[in-house]
Amino acid sequence: MKYDVIVIGMGPSSVFLAYELTKLNKAKNILLIEEGKEVENRSCPIEKAGKCVKCKPFCNITSGFSGAGAFSDGKLSLYNPEDDDIYVGGELHKYIGVQETKDLIDYTDKIYLDFGADKKLEGTEFKDEIKKYYDKAKKNGINLISIPIRHLGTEKSHELYVRIEKHLADNNVNMRFNCMVDDIIIENDKIKGVKIKDSNSVNDENAPLEEIYADNVVIAVGRKGANWLTDLCSKHNIKTEAGIVDIGIRYELPDEIMKDINKYMYEGKFIGHPYPFGDKVRTFCQNPSGFVAPEVYDNNLTLVNGHSYKDRKSTNTNLAILVSHHFNYPFNKPIEYGRNVAKNLNELGNGNVVVQRLGDIYRGKRTWQEEFENNEVVPTLKSAVAGDITFALGYRTMTDILEFIKQMDKVVEGFANPTNLLYGPEIKFYSNKVIIDKNLETNIKGLYSIGDGGGLTRGLMMASCSGVYLARILAEKI
Repeated sequence: MKYDVIVIGMGPSSVFLAYELTKLNKAKNILLIEEGKEVENRSCPIEKAGKCVKCKPFCNITSGFSGAGAFSDGKLSLYNPEDDDIYVGGELHKYIGVQETKDLIDYTDKIYLDFGADKKLEGTEFKDEIKKYYDKAKKNGINLISIPIRHLGTEKSHELYVRIEKHLADNNVNMRFNCMVDDIIIENDKIKGVKIKDSNSVNDENAPLEEIYADNVVIAVGRKGANWLTDLCSKHNIKTEAGIVDIGIRYELPDEIMKDINKYMYEGKFIGHPYPFGDKVRTFCQNPSGFVAPEVYDNNLTLVNGHSYKDRKSTNTNLAILVSHHFNYPFNKPIEYGRNVAKNLNELGNGNVVVQRLGDIYRGKRTWQEEFENNEVVPTLKSAVAGDITFALGYRTMTDILEFIKQMDKVVEGFANPTNLLYGPEIKFYSNKVIIDKNLETNIKGLYSIGDGGGLTRGLMMASCSGVYLARILAEKI
């Protein structure tokens, strides 16, 4: 069978593309392909097992309908009405303009509300208090970005995406699960279709392939598929450019220290360029009363992330501290660099996330398991292995993080307390940027790229917006 559109992946960008095509009555002959499971069949066994069991064939947190979004803390980043730029979420506005991006955010936010998102907006009530923190941060060499945030919550995200999945099924959207795209079909620089196989055959090079055809194919693989996408682009001469790679740690500290930030903004986005390297260092994905969690990528790479629930609460806040590295000639493989950092840290932790107390780093010693278990800051990721992340994170990255923490301590007292915990590695795989035009089309005619995996967006809201935008373009073609 030949489809009008084939979409690779079922993360938020893909899901909202399909949703918009149902609204435009153009979804009857499209196909979404996903290597993981239906969202209602996804669950992480770590709470019962007490450790990450490396789900086969793919991690249930990173793969499946709605992608990692179903298990994220579920924050939708919006914008302030007075903003003359889009400060969070990637680069979609650079292709379509700031005002059209704002309009898309408004439209997409309403869809989330229609499917059950919390109506409350964080970060809109305490403008004077936020301004005081903005000024204090600026005085200490840090820029604070505060925008309205709609917090779905990890468990509520899951429920919301179940409703969206049912909506797509009820509107005759074709969805194939447990099925991975092995390759794409290109003839004379035009897309013709894809080659797929059963996900359980991921490591079987001789597994039978099925060819499915379409004149329009959309790559919407998310960060989980960034490595796959890099290989695909290299094989088929799809034009890309090396972007940044964000490498860092997940930082856990008591709610009491972060109580003002949590109350006034829910998530404060702090950006610095600490001495001596001047690299961009930023906080990302702040989870008040949240939980640190592992997630598994290709080749069993275990990374760290954070969740925040609506109903289930801890007494800790966790957030990422990420250092942006941009490599120049002659090295242009930022994803490979990030994977090597993750691999080395995983080996130090025997395949698990590594954790270390901040004070132990300053004292030049590793953290021992007994110290970890009896620490003043009670860890929320019990399966993390106490050790020394400085062995693998890299001098420059580690220096940037430690200097940034010292800067932040002048803005938020207690941010540099020695009992605070650093979990590693946290790495964002969106560094191989696919070159696209205003219609989000690659140099291969009919082949499009949306979402986080190709470097266009970062986060749930902007990924979703990119799907809506492309759906409107495709609706004119099919």
